[in-house]
Amino acid sequence: MAGFSIGVDLGGTNLRVAAVTPRGERLDHISQPTRLHAGPYAVLDDMVAAIHTILDRRRNAELSGIGVGSPGPLELPAGILHHPPNLPGFDGLRLREELESRLGGCVSIDSDANLAAYGECLLGAGRAFGAESLCMLTLGTGVGSGMVLEGRIWHGMQGAAGESGHGPLDPNGPPCPCGARGCLEMYASATAIVRRAGQLGVGSAEGNGAAVPLTASCVAQLANSGDARALQVFDEMGRALGLSLSNLINALDLPLYVVGGGAAAAWPLFAPRMFATVREMSYVYRLSMPDDPAVYQPGRTHITPAQLSDAGLLGAALLPLHAHDGARA
Repeated sequence: MAGFSIGVDLGGTNLRVAAVTPRGERLDHISQPTRLHAGPYAVLDDMVAAIHTILDRRRNAELSGIGVGSPGPLELPAGILHHPPNLPGFDGLRLREELESRLGGCVSIDSDANLAAYGECLLGAGRAFGAESLCMLTLGTGVGSGMVLEGRIWHGMQGAAGESGHGPLDPNGPPCPCGARGCLEMYASATAIVRRAGQLGVGSAEGNGAAVPLTASCVAQLANSGDARALQVFDEMGRALGLSLSNLINALDLPLYVVGGGAAAAWPLFAPRMFATVREMSYVYRLSMPDDPAVYQPGRTHITPAQLSDAGLLGAALLPLHAHDGARA
């Protein structure tokens, strides 16, 4: 059996663990709900148990390393969580230390958004567009952001670079778990989609008339069927993303900006307003926008949906293999 590494994607909703080849081919995969209600040490136990299960299944192959992606803010390289908005009760958790103690070996740690950006750069949109530098927004339970500059993850002074999901867009907007108001996360995450849909009275019912709990995908289905209030949710989401991307483009002037995560599946619903807002608000984009956003042009600023459905998981698995290039091991 060929050598492999293990990637772990710790999310606020799901915990995923996979065995991956150096070329990014997934060999094995375990997914389960993240038991936030049981506390951080129960989640750590689940993570370690899944890793051991995969190791037992592949005992005849050589393990190259273990990489873990976690929601931030995350102090690197120590791997300490600091008030993560989507992991209540995890403040101060020494994730790297706890995992290395349980597993008896080295573990590479980085933020989930950084690793999603890294995975897209190596295996997804970055490879397709020939870009070694990109910024990625991940629209999931919250909104993460990661940057890869010339093939290396950009961490900033203390590992906190790329918190664009908590960049305030409206100081009078809804309060965010991070302590600010009107952050991008409050408009463009799956949680925000459901909340805003509820505020606007978006809903559906089963044939017997019983109410069906709203989900982001349910809101998207309603929007696709022409529901005006559901369409408004994604129009507002597109505007928020456009404002955030305008700031990023003006500040960074990178060739590629990628939008991924589960909520990005609604791209056709929010992208028109997003592009219109970027064209209006970013002079840098107007100077460098491609003739067709879907067609790669060298020297132009491209905004594109992610090409990988599991970029964060793949990025985590590749992290220990490229630690000298991509991130702090």
